Amino acid sequence: MALAAEIRLGPYEIVAPLGAGGMGEVHRARDTRLRRDVALKVLPPDESADSGRLTRFEQEARATAALNHPNIVAVHDVGSENDVFFIVTELVDGESLRGASPGQSMAIDWAAQIASGLAAAHAAGIVHRDLKPENILITRDGRITRLPSDDVSDYHSMTWLPDGRIMALHVGLRATQWRFQLQ
Repeated sequence: MALAAEIRLGPYEIVAPLGAGGMGEVHRARDTRLRRDVALKVLPPDESADSGRLTRFEQEARATAALNHPNIVAVHDVGSENDVFFIVTELVDGESLRGASPGQSMAIDWAAQIASGLAAAHAAGIVHRDLKPENILITRDGRITRLPSDDVSDYHSMTWLPDGRIMALHVGLRATQWRFQLQ
C-alpha cells in the first residue's frame, strides 16, 4: 500500500517511504502529538483481510512492545484507521546488517549485541523466528537493534515435543548470512 506524503493515520502523518518487506511497507511518519519522527509499518490491505496475517501482525506488536532493551526497537503504538492496520516504532537512524563488512573486533561486538537482544527476548518468552540481516540495523553510533518481525511467537503458543524440542520452529538463520568479511 503506497501511502502518499501527508496522509494521516490517527495522529501520524506520513512523510516518506522507508522500505517494504513480506508483511508490509514502512514509512517515516511524524507523530503530531509528541512532535517526533517515527517509523510506521503498514499491513497491506489484501493482507489485513486475512485473519491469520492480521493476528501475526498484532502478535508482532504485542511481543515487541513487551520488551525494553537497547538492542530491540521500541514499539510506541499499534492501531488501525479506515481498515489500514499499522505499528509505530522508534525511527532508527542506520543501515541494515546486509552487506556490512566490519573488522574482527566490530563483528564480535555486533554479535554480542545481537545475542544480548535475543537473550532479553528469550527471557521474556519471545522467540524471533525470522532473524536475518535485513531485520537488524546498525545505528550511526554502532549500536545494533533488531526490528520487529511478523514471525515471532511466545513460548506458550508453540507446540512442544516430549523431548523439549519445538515443532515447526524455523530460525531462518543460515551460516552464510552471518559470515563477516574480516578486514
